[in-house]
Amino acid sequence: MAEMNKDYNPDLITLSDDDGKEYTFEVLDAIETDEARYLALLPTYEDSKKMLEESGELVIVKVGEENGEEYFYEIEDDDEYETIADAFIDRLEDFFEIDNK
Repeated sequence: MAEMNKDYNPDLITLSDDDGKEYTFEVLDAIETDEARYLALLPTYEDSKKMLEESGELVIVKVGEENGEEYFYEIEDDDEYETIADAFIDRLEDFFEIDNK
């Protein structure tokens, strides 16, 4: 029988949408360029049944800093998003089944 990794402690962050609804994500990977830092996030769910029903879509955010506080925002430039998304897919496809549509 395979031994479970009891030391696994995922790096979780909670983000709020414009309506104040909170979502929890696991940080899968980070990429730092000369211009910015980016995170690849995977939604997490309290209910394991809901987790199986969801697509598990990868969420990519850009990390900013203001007054010593980190904040996360969407990448609005399509070319920047595609470049970063491709980099994350290349890095993560060996560990996860990624549907690159």
